[in-house]
Amino acid sequence: MKMRADRQEGQNAISRHGPDGIIVNGVEYTHSTLVAWRGDVERWEVDAFEQLAVEHFEKVAALAPELVLFGSGARLRFVRPALLRPLLGSGIGVETMDTAAACRTYNVLIAEGRSVVAALLFETRGNTAS
Repeated sequence: MKMRADRQEGQNAISRHGPDGIIVNGVEYTHSTLVAWRGDVERWEVDAFEQLAVEHFEKVAALAPELVLFGSGARLRFVRPALLRPLLGSGIGVETMDTAAACRTYNVLIAEGRSVVAALLFETRGNTAS
C-alpha cells in the first residue's frame, strides 16, 4: 500500500508497505526493521515471531522513544509480557498491531511530532537485506 506521510526534515517516513517489506525515505527493506522517528533505519535481527527474545526489545528500548509500535507480522499476535520488560521498565509505551497497521499508525504519530519507533516483523524467508 502506498502512503503519503507529512514528513518533517530528518524524520523517517514509511512511504509503502506490503507483506514482504517497506520503503522508508525511498529505500526498500525486506527484513524485520526498526524505524525510529529520526536517525538510521536499522535491521532488527529477528526472522520469526517465535524467535523474539528480551534482547530484541532491549535494542528497541535503547532508541529511547516515548512509544513503540510492534508490528507482529501479517496477523495480530501478542508477545509474552516478560519480553517487553526492557520497554515497560523504562517507561516506554508499547502498542501491538499487525505490521500494516503499525506502518500506518507510525506515520500518523510522526506527523504529530511524536518520538516513536516502529518495530516491524517480516517473516519472509530468503530475501536479501537492503
